[in-house]
Amino acid sequence: MKPATPLCLLFDCDGTLVDSEILLAEVMGDILPEFGLPFSARQYMDEFRGVRFQTIVQTLEKRFQTLAEDAFSQLEAGMRARMEARMRAELVAIPGMVAALEQLSSHPKAVVSNGPERKIRCALESTELGHHFADKLFSAYTLNVWKPDPELYRKAAAAMGHVPQQCVVIDDAAVGVEAGLAAGMHVIHLNHFPNEELTPEGAIGIHHASELPSAIARLNL
Repeated sequence: MKPATPLCLLFDCDGTLVDSEILLAEVMGDILPEFGLPFSARQYMDEFRGVRFQTIVQTLEKRFQTLAEDAFSQLEAGMRARMEARMRAELVAIPGMVAALEQLSSHPKAVVSNGPERKIRCALESTELGHHFADKLFSAYTLNVWKPDPELYRKAAAAMGHVPQQCVVIDDAAVGVEAGLAAGMHVIHLNHFPNEELTPEGAIGIHHASELPSAIARLNL
């Protein structure tokens, strides 16, 4: 009997591979008010996890006030610089993810993120996870398409040489889960907040990275 071809695993980065969401929330909670846009770390975690930074700023502009000309570029540059410094000093992998990746060594893998490629590389370098992905990194900023648009995951799958049905999206944020389902892929929702968030129909919900290898093994049958 011919063994099953290993599924291609497409990992989100922030909140899925690395525990960066609270760092990003704190950085945004600090810098956005400096530009006249009221914001808190809690607000990021409750409303904007995984959402493109420009979209967050545009939403806040509609609620409060429009930024002055050229202010967005200054705001984004400041946010990126502060975030990189925090990541290099404080970032750790999501609990259980190192062991899970080692158990999944036979699967082709890529990182598919709404963040810039520099941020992805910083995250993988800071947590020493990069060797698991052989430089297969797909950034929304490079491909010019952002989750929840499913095209980001579709483009990553095509570049990896796999059809959607042979791919598994692993994502913690609603925008990523939505994108994976719309792309026609298997989706595993790493749900860090099971008392607050529901896993959408069609996705597999897990609460800890240690559950990931067995969830993928069941899909690979």
